[in-house]
Amino acid sequence: MSALARQEASGGADRVLSVLTVTTLFPNAAMPQHGAFVAARLDKLLDSRSVQAEVIAPVPWIPPLVRYAPAGRLDLVPRLTARNGTKIWHPRYLVVPKIGMTLTPRTLYGAFRRTLERLLAAGRRYDLIDAHYFYPDGVAAVRLAREFAIPVVVTARGTDVSLIPDFAGPRRMILDAAAKADGLVTVCQALKDRLVELGVAAERVTVLRNGVDLDLFKPIDREQARKGLGLTRTTLLSVGWLIPRKGHDHVIRALRLLPDTDLLIAGTGPEHAYLEMLAKHSGVADRVRFLGTLSATELAKVYGAADALVLASSREGWANVLLESMACGTPVVASAVWGTPEVVAEPAAGMLIPRIDAEAIAAAVRKLLEAGHDRAATRRYAERFSWDATTKGQLDLFRSVVSRRRSRASSADADPPPLGQL
Repeated sequence: MSALARQEASGGADRVLSVLTVTTLFPNAAMPQHGAFVAARLDKLLDSRSVQAEVIAPVPWIPPLVRYAPAGRLDLVPRLTARNGTKIWHPRYLVVPKIGMTLTPRTLYGAFRRTLERLLAAGRRYDLIDAHYFYPDGVAAVRLAREFAIPVVVTARGTDVSLIPDFAGPRRMILDAAAKADGLVTVCQALKDRLVELGVAAERVTVLRNGVDLDLFKPIDREQARKGLGLTRTTLLSVGWLIPRKGHDHVIRALRLLPDTDLLIAGTGPEHAYLEMLAKHSGVADRVRFLGTLSATELAKVYGAADALVLASSREGWANVLLESMACGTPVVASAVWGTPEVVAEPAAGMLIPRIDAEAIAAAVRKLLEAGHDRAATRRYAERFSWDATTKGQLDLFRSVVSRRRSRASSADADPPPLGQL
């Protein structure tokens, strides 16, 4: 029996799967940290040597002379790049302000389709499409997968399930895509519960939580890190896009109740000027420092130097910054929204705040710091969240989906599969 025949007879468990990842959430030259959690999950999957992959990560089309402040010069993003040997295609898709919510699934589908057609014409073949973010990405990906008869798995990650289904049109499209997808994933139990509430059968949804890179995010020489950053007092850290739902403003206001405490804010975004003005008007500008966008390596040093991370978000699917901070030994104070209680589940992790305002944040920070904190215990807690279980869960799901599709095709004595399907 040939090797290929043995693989087919055993369900192909040992065969390397060819996966096409499609998503707008992926790092690019203009936004190197954009969708870093998607890239990290793919990197770990590739490390298993059970998968080979390519990525289609469209970026919005913007006239060359127009600067889109939160994203930078997207027009300069190369059409083709590579990450650790994996090819990443960045086609353009039209985004129209105000009406984009209903139009974008169509324009995004067009970008996916044009690129996939070229790849197939060049001889590429894919076992499965791995789509991230349900709307518009997942909706467009399911349409693409059905047209080219390739199985598709869609991962829900946050506002795509927690907020967007509040709008009738997108909700219909999300539920239609969910019904037609071959596999569904959420990054926390709370998002699975939301999909079930919307009408998706619970048994169709697999929870695969994001992990943390324990080699990158780890305890360091804390005194040296603090000296390098010029830290001399209790220092809090707030990380994320400078947008309203991340709640940086609440952390700034909390400083008025936390004398002798400084705040570092890592991230960029449209609220930068507003947050600077807020710090000034609150009388704490001399205690707030904006760090801008940091690489993962730089961010790990800041985590290690801080006394606590504060995440005051109003919405989060699975906040990777929490795990990153804890892996560095730094406890967290976080709003109890969506998947966050699944991350901050024990005292070693830190504390949840009952409501999102300056008083609740200040009270939690005081309680955390006054009680003292075992940073080694925080690191041990974070070590439970390695990527290993997630990678295994992905491989099991992907192989099951591909096997089911092959079995259906075989039992139906189908014609040779369409271009694109192995």
